[in-house]
Amino acid sequence: MTMPASNDADRADPDAELLLRYAQGDAAAARLLTVQLTPRIFGHAYRVLGDGAEAEDVTQDALMRLWKIAPDWRIGEAKVSTWLYRVVANLCTDRLRKRGRGVALEDIAEPADPTESAEARLQRGARQEALQTALDELPDRQRQAVVLRHIDGLANPEIAAILDIGVEAVESLTARGKRALAKRLGGQRDALGYDDDKT
Repeated sequence: MTMPASNDADRADPDAELLLRYAQGDAAAARLLTVQLTPRIFGHAYRVLGDGAEAEDVTQDALMRLWKIAPDWRIGEAKVSTWLYRVVANLCTDRLRKRGRGVALEDIAEPADPTESAEARLQRGARQEALQTALDELPDRQRQAVVLRHIDGLANPEIAAILDIGVEAVESLTARGKRALAKRLGGQRDALGYDDDKT
């Protein structure tokens, strides 16, 4: 496969160029693409699944699927990141179906930041735990839409492509999910120290 000339699709999706270079045997392109994509898809999987080990498995599985389709990738049909998020979303949905709802909070390890004070670390952990608990209570599709929009920061059209639904459905899912989270977390504002924040 010869690499196509640079065009608007290449500029719109720089990951596609790296993927094509990988398909031609460029190991450095694969490493760079992995470094760029792994934190985003791991973060999404972790937020949806609430389990670091499962999120690592999903991330690895999704990247393996990306490497397998690399030789057949056609620039312009889909963005690499959109395709990869969709694979991760499907893998997460499969895992959620297999294990049933929720994960015990004590099983979710919270990474510590050594530069934070103990109080700040505890506060951050409590907030993340409260958010994860509230996310776990949302229906699966709402949770995925909320995580993709409000945590991963993706635009509604990209989320629609990932979840294979219309943009209006994405807007509805994220709005309902956001309202449900606000309702679940609203009564914990004082306990989570939001009224103490100076910023």
